[in-house]
Amino acid sequence: MQQLDDKSAPIAVSLADPNPLVLSAMSEIFDRDPRFSLVATTATAEGFLGAVMRVPVKVGVIDWNLPALGGQKLIEVLREQPHAPRLVVYGDDPRGDVPRLAMLAGAAGFVARTTPVEKLLETCRAVAQGQMVFPFLDIRELKADPIQSLTRRERALLEALSKGLTNRELARDFAISANTVKFHLSNLFEKLGVTSRAQAIAFYYAARLGAPTRPGN
Repeated sequence: MQQLDDKSAPIAVSLADPNPLVLSAMSEIFDRDPRFSLVATTATAEGFLGAVMRVPVKVGVIDWNLPALGGQKLIEVLREQPHAPRLVVYGDDPRGDVPRLAMLAGAAGFVARTTPVEKLLETCRAVAQGQMVFPFLDIRELKADPIQSLTRRERALLEALSKGLTNRELARDFAISANTVKFHLSNLFEKLGVTSRAQAIAFYYAARLGAPTRPGN
């Protein structure tokens, strides 16, 4: 039998929702769809975090109000991990603050519970392919400030860079290896659209002073 390639293989998914009826319904939907492989279900943020750390998945579908950590904190914690799933928030308040906050935290998509189930499935497929899906938001506007896309570690590194710390000093202060410093700085520069420490520092001070944060300026 011919082995499936990455594009045709089922998308590994984990679900998290505190409502047992919603969780059961979602589980049945994903279980019946051959495009997906349901790996784990849980009612808490901590349970979801533990599950995806043990068995990596491509996409996670979570409720914004997960106990006890909460959806926003869960997303922020997971985006620090190198092989974390891309997250879709499945919740209420589609035209309120939740989609915007979810995106800024690092989620890849938002689906309102009032939309047809097929919309959730199609969003998960799109997110698995690397897309951002926020139907009610202008993503370009939210991504105008790259500082918003930085992890807590990257923001701390950027602030440390602004003080003139060398890679060796950064490694010491953050208790990480020199190679890890280089890895984080590479990601940091890419997100800011800069190519050097000097440009990154200029970007940092421009952002603090409220000036236009354009790397080329």
